[in-house]
This record gives sequence, C-alpha cells and structure tokens, in this order.
Amino acid sequence: MERKMTFNELRKIKDSLPDGSIKKMAQEFDVTEETVRNYFGGANYTNGAAVGIHMEPGPNGGIVLIDDTKILDRAKQIIEAEAV
Repeated sequence: MERKMTFNELRKIKDSLPDGSIKKMAQEFDVTEETVRNYFGGANYTNGAAVGIHMEPGPNGGIVLIDDTKILDRAKQIIEAEAV
C-alpha cells in the first residue's frame, strides 16, 4: 500500500522509536540496520539498500512517497506498544 507524508513526519516517527527498534525491525524484515535507517530518510547505500521511498521537494522537508509501508506500520506499532 502506497502512502504519502512529509519528510518531517517520517523523521518524527523514527525519532520516537525506543532504543533498539532499528535493530529489531532489521531482524524482523531480514534487512540490514542501514536499510531500515534508509527507509526513514538515511542515505547509506554502501551498507544498506534502497527501500522504495521517493522524495519531492516541498514544505516540512518535502513529500515522501512510500511504496511499501510494512516498516512504517511496524514502527508505529512499536511506538504504540511503548505508550501503553
């Protein structure tokens, strides 16, 4: 499922993740930690893969179009579980 959001919204989700979440998601999705970081706007393609996000310039850091939301959805689940 495709989703649009601002880059700032995407970074806020990443910044809200508890310690160890990037590693946990990397293990769950069988990707490198850098690949998960790239999903949230990182750009380390030496140690991580491209992840199907497309950025367009604009306000609030620009618009991000996410092709596959499974990492985003999992990140939101982790954040919600921490809030309980």
